[in-house]
Amino acid sequence: MHIRLDDNVEVMAGADKGTRGRVLKILKQKRRVVVEGINRVRKHVQKSQKNPQGGQLSKEMPVDVSNIMFVCPHTSQPTRIGYYFDQEGAKHRYSRRQALELVAKGMDPAEAKTQAVIDEVSPPKKSYAGGKA
Repeated sequence: MHIRLDDNVEVMAGADKGTRGRVLKILKQKRRVVVEGINRVRKHVQKSQKNPQGGQLSKEMPVDVSNIMFVCPHTSQPTRIGYYFDQEGAKHRYSRRQALELVAKGMDPAEAKTQAVIDEVSPPKKSYAGGKA
């Protein structure tokens, strides 16, 4: 799955289209994610010792991963994510819109490369016009 925990994403389809939030939980088997402030529903809760007030609780429900898109931290625009392997064999994520490398979680941004060397690592894209080479 291209989305990771704590990524900032934007909703591309549905009632919350255009809103942004942070990924709180990932459900890999169902290909769904829970995003902060997105797809909120009201759950009616009966009075109990655990919840003496009772009433309605508002909570986030999972959204299909196809309906969200990663937001690039460099440009603040929704973008697709690509992967490449460097010469040492380490896997890196990069923004396909700007070809900028994404900083790994816990990595110091000053240490990370901001401009990925995508052109040297990945093969050039071929364009075909009308099926003719």
